[in-house]
Amino acid sequence: MGETERGIVMVFTGNGKGKTTAAFGAALRAVGAGWKVLVIQFVKAPGKTGEATAAGRLAPDLRVVSAGKGFVREDGGPSLEEHAEAAREALDLCRGATDVDLLIMDEVNFAISKGLIAGKDVLDFLGARRPGMTVILTGRGAPQEIIDRADLVTEMREVKHPFHGGLKARKGIEY
Repeated sequence: MGETERGIVMVFTGNGKGKTTAAFGAALRAVGAGWKVLVIQFVKAPGKTGEATAAGRLAPDLRVVSAGKGFVREDGGPSLEEHAEAAREALDLCRGATDVDLLIMDEVNFAISKGLIAGKDVLDFLGARRPGMTVILTGRGAPQEIIDRADLVTEMREVKHPFHGGLKARKGIEY
């Protein structure tokens, strides 16, 4: 991608399925166009996931870093401070990603909405990023200041979900 092209900011938010899936679709398209893509996952803990395994097949053009601590729960697991520290470290990884054309900040909206990182810090990053870098921010609960800053916003709305019919998620089509 040419350095003179303006990167845009996209937001995929809402309570429906498909935010991360849409971002990975954009990543696939970007790699196909010769772009370098980095996905920083703000909530997902390191481990073997379908998306990380698939990205490994497209490395070094597509990289995935799971920088979170896993689900944010009130009934145990990592403390909110541990989650916040991981989110701050994930944002630092984004700041260091100066060599990519597309940066996906997966679940960053959720991290902001839960108070793990400040929306202002994310906005500051967006303003300071390399001009040609496109950024996708995913996660439910995108704050208004992020929506206002974005060039494109898509809200996924749940109409029907297999979980409510008793179907459990399965490997390969996690819903």
